[in-house]
Amino acid sequence: MRQVLRGLIIGAAAAFGLAAAPVRAADPCADYTPQPKPQNTARDIIGQSVDEIRERGFMTFALYEDYPPYSWEEGGKARGVDVEIARLIAEAIGVEPRFSFVTAGENLDADLRNHIWKGPIVGGAVSNVMMRVPFDPSFACRIEQVSFGGIYGEESIAIAYDAESYPDEKPVPAYFRFDTVAVENDSISDFYLSNFAGGQLQGGIRRYPSLALGMEALREGETMAAMGPRAQLEYGADEGIGLHEPPLAGFAKSRWKIGLAVHFAWKPLYYEVDDAINAALADGRIAAIFESYGLTHQPPEW
Repeated sequence: MRQVLRGLIIGAAAAFGLAAAPVRAADPCADYTPQPKPQNTARDIIGQSVDEIRERGFMTFALYEDYPPYSWEEGGKARGVDVEIARLIAEAIGVEPRFSFVTAGENLDADLRNHIWKGPIVGGAVSNVMMRVPFDPSFACRIEQVSFGGIYGEESIAIAYDAESYPDEKPVPAYFRFDTVAVENDSISDFYLSNFAGGQLQGGIRRYPSLALGMEALREGETMAAMGPRAQLEYGADEGIGLHEPPLAGFAKSRWKIGLAVHFAWKPLYYEVDDAINAALADGRIAAIFESYGLTHQPPEW
């Protein structure tokens, strides 16, 4: 299974690193260096108007594959929080949503290049919108080919734990010198715990191909805890499993905003998509989508 957090966060910006972040200038674009202007050759890549999208009757969304509770296919049907939010956007624009389930690349730059502004090297095409894109102002300054927006929530790193194993105190990373904790292999939680206290936690870390399998191990009593994005932990939790977000020493950014990406040349589409998200946040439809999957919606804070 692809390493989603590595693809989405670690490659996105230094702000998502494990060490203390340097003090930044007030202007997030202060160190911006202009890129060569992007060149496009195919008619389906630039200039597509909202009217043309409405005329053809559908719009396309890139979503990460096998990524519950956000996006996956089950019995031939698309499911997940991001799928439902994409449907909400398409409904607001008045078209049918069509989904392209994609594999996360080495980093976010590659995902945006392959699915939003250029297209993959072999086969496939760009999508109108890409879901679940971490938002960071400095990163947004650097990627000129993409318009970032439609912030529909926040994600955070949390720890799930067996309540019987921790009746009095909730576990923090230091506990995992002796206790076992499940993480997705090569994820940001894996990197954090592996480097915590000079590597003293290595003996307690149990690595799994996905956090879903890590949560299964926690439910089965194979580990005492699991660490990763809060929504994934919530989705895999069961009775007797607690969840909390302790302070994480040395973690530069354990909470981040989640939004979407649109090709830089499709500004009218971008504005309509952003308006659809804002309206659904205001009237509670996005919060209701999270609740329908048993998740806590963390609205974006500015």
